[in-house]
Amino acid sequence: MKKIILSICSTFLITASSFAHYLWIETNPNGIINQEQEIRVYYGEYTYGVIEEITGEAFPKVSDFTLFLVDPSGKKIQLKTSTESTYYKANFIPSINGTYTVLLNNDKIDVIDFTQYDFGIFKTHYHSVAKIQVGDNQSETASLNKNGITVKDISENTNEIKLLVLFKNEVLPKNEVKIYVSDLWSKTLETNENGIISFKLPWNTKYIIETTHKEEVPGIYKNENYQFIWHCVTYTIPTN
Repeated sequence: MKKIILSICSTFLITASSFAHYLWIETNPNGIINQEQEIRVYYGEYTYGVIEEITGEAFPKVSDFTLFLVDPSGKKIQLKTSTESTYYKANFIPSINGTYTVLLNNDKIDVIDFTQYDFGIFKTHYHSVAKIQVGDNQSETASLNKNGITVKDISENTNEIKLLVLFKNEVLPKNEVKIYVSDLWSKTLETNENGIISFKLPWNTKYIIETTHKEEVPGIYKNENYQFIWHCVTYTIPTN
């Protein structure tokens, strides 16, 4: 009986952990014209030090994503990816100065039944954003997720980060936002009435911002009924 209970608890923890996972993008925040820039896509839980293997059980379920680059002129380019052991990677060469935005989108994820955990049956829509600054002429990051949630960097200086949270191109007020740092440290903020949060970066480390939204709209995906769509977006800020 003890072994059965331990097995059930173990299964629950694995499943719950898998649900808490998210996709995120890592890249050097500063690029140089005519020098190749590498972009990486990870899946796991950064603050817990969990990074899934490309060929493992979890990552293949969320690997049908698209990765785009929006250059300072607004031109959108789809990036081709290749695989390493724990991440997908893409490369590009900046040709002009300004702010580049990397955008990941994935709404091709199978329906999940979490009724046994009192969460319901849902479809997941992942999105992720990263910023690359090349030279001067800093501007806001691009926003191209009209069917889901996104984060737009509208910072006015390097001393304070200011982010705008949008859902289907509309501001998302009073929405919870998590800031993750390694070693289990996290902080929870809430967007104001204009969908904005602001915060400083006290440590020279990597920050991953995550915010989610539950869209109470039922539907059918791959012949599977779902009760709602769970939207999740991450934004990575590397400072070291």
